Amino acid sequence: MMNCYRYLLLVVVIVLEVFLLVRHHSCIAHNNDCNSFCGEISIRLPFRLRTDPENCGYKSFELECEENHKTVLYLSSSARYYVREINYTSFGIRFVDTCVQKDNCSSLPLYPLTQHLLDSSNMSDLYSENTEELVFVRCVNPVAQDYFEYYWMRSYEYISFCNYSASHSLKNEYSYVVVSWENIRVSDLENLCRIEKTMLHTTWDYKSLLSNRHNLTYKDVHDSLLFGFQLSFHDFCCNHHCKIEVDRQSCPSINIWFLSLFKYYSNCLTFICLPFFICKLCCVYTGAHHVLLFIFGGPFVTGFLIYKWRRRHLSMYDNIEEFLQTQGDFMPIRYSYSDIKKITKNFKDKLGQGGYGTVYKGRLRSGRLAAIKLLGNSKTNGQDFINEVGTIGTIHHVNVVKLIGFCVQGLKRALVYEFMPNGSLDKYLFSSEINNSISTEKMYEISLGVAHGIEYLHRGCAMQILHFDIKPHNILLDENFVPKVSDFGIAKLCDTKNTVVSLTGARGTIGYMAPELFYRHIGEVSFKADVYSFGMLLMEMAGRRKNLNAFANHSSQIYFPTWAYEQFRKGKYIDFGEVDATEEQNRITKKIIVVALWCIQLKPDNRPPMHRVIEMLEQDVESLELPPKPLLSSQVIEDEDIEIDEHPIEIRDFTNDYSDSISLLVDVE
Repeated sequence: MMNCYRYLLLVVVIVLEVFLLVRHHSCIAHNNDCNSFCGEISIRLPFRLRTDPENCGYKSFELECEENHKTVLYLSSSARYYVREINYTSFGIRFVDTCVQKDNCSSLPLYPLTQHLLDSSNMSDLYSENTEELVFVRCVNPVAQDYFEYYWMRSYEYISFCNYSASHSLKNEYSYVVVSWENIRVSDLENLCRIEKTMLHTTWDYKSLLSNRHNLTYKDVHDSLLFGFQLSFHDFCCNHHCKIEVDRQSCPSINIWFLSLFKYYSNCLTFICLPFFICKLCCVYTGAHHVLLFIFGGPFVTGFLIYKWRRRHLSMYDNIEEFLQTQGDFMPIRYSYSDIKKITKNFKDKLGQGGYGTVYKGRLRSGRLAAIKLLGNSKTNGQDFINEVGTIGTIHHVNVVKLIGFCVQGLKRALVYEFMPNGSLDKYLFSSEINNSISTEKMYEISLGVAHGIEYLHRGCAMQILHFDIKPHNILLDENFVPKVSDFGIAKLCDTKNTVVSLTGARGTIGYMAPELFYRHIGEVSFKADVYSFGMLLMEMAGRRKNLNAFANHSSQIYFPTWAYEQFRKGKYIDFGEVDATEEQNRITKKIIVVALWCIQLKPDNRPPMHRVIEMLEQDVESLELPPKPLLSSQVIEDEDIEIDEHPIEIRDFTNDYSDSISLLVDVE
């Protein structure tokens, strides 16, 4: 099938090239009624003489034939040039300034032949190739021959060289010619020198004046001026020939109806003796070639883009299918995309949206509610999907969200979870609404449940699962407020025997990420990264506020963990604003904070493993020892010489309940 598709693409390309090739035309077709001569110069399409009939030639290519049989070209109303040659094979016209005399080497061009003059002339359709610039300079004092660093110039004694009598005022001046490929600047001239004239010069047969600069004389410069300057009408012929032929009705009407073989002249495909009806067909094609290109080229370009797009996405699909085939009978239910649409009632009830996709509420055929995460475009080649299915798809724990099923159908991917009616924990931590408040006792139960869930991921499975994104938004609550760890999009599976994990880049959410993910030499990345994230979660659960709050009443309260530590160290009571808090509630809050301070220690070796964290949460607060003061990243950089990890970091942030990760790459400065 793929070979057939490639052959089809090849045929389309060949057809396009043929159409593009046939589009080229030339000015070779003859019309004997318009052909004329001025001296030895043949005048025919696209050129014309002023005395020719209106249907001959092209107005902007008009020449004049003087009584002395010299052909004159006007680039402006006053700039006159003698035409030396018109070559209809190479599509070139060569002309010389009328003031340049053969036997007088001191004769200079009267008109400055510049690119501006060419562009503003009647023959602006003509263009020049292989040009050099000649600059005529006159100086009061002689100039050293090697003065110009970027230009070569040759001084000449114009009296001895040119044998002409100059006026007395010029006898003490010196004349020079500067030959250059670039424009000369006034700042390049020596003092008391002035530019008299500039003009373009054509290099012939790649023998430029610059290439022969070591043996160059002024006579060489004069001979070059005398030979003339050349413009090409090649492109004009290829683009306008058919229009000229039909408009002027100059196709031959005699009984010579044949089309010659194709011939190339300077890359222009030519037709000789085109009959009128073929010229007419040519013009029809010229007007319709864009339509033809759209008809043939449009599907080709569209097909090519679809092919590349499908190749990229099929690669992701193949990776996912290969993974699913290796999992055997351990997989959850596989749904079709039509099943997903039925479950969600055509995606009617939207719960939230994030960087990895959109979450909808649905109902299974059994009547059970479910949350369906419809994954969006992924830059990880399906790795986020594989991570989710490969972790929670094979484990079952009361504190880990259950994956009921999944959908992989072409580019469409979806995950079906058990529905959590109470949403995520962040709604209860940072909300000022009374209806969303949770008691201190219930908050403690939630913290203990989350700890059990993380501990199960670290030690209860055949493979150790590192979550790397523990935070309030990823803790879901069922109808009884039993916590469930969710969102395993950036989780990593590793052998239980390995305590150290190799990562190509840091991952997680700013504010919950362990410092070893940012800074080298603090410690190796391991399951202790989840312990740190859990500690930051505990801090927010105890304080019912973000750990970093720029709007705190006092500057010392901006970073909550440091402020709480100082309060405990000084033996002060922490008032969290809870109305009628009991002594037992204060003890629970203090215990949660002390355990959190142990979890957020800077170095991984100083943090307890999760099974020890559970033991500490179940102990009496009096038996817990206050850990060392937790340090901020800024303090670490000031106190220690630590290199910053420059690997890309996958940062995740959240806004809505049930929304998924918003992922982006940044470089750590």
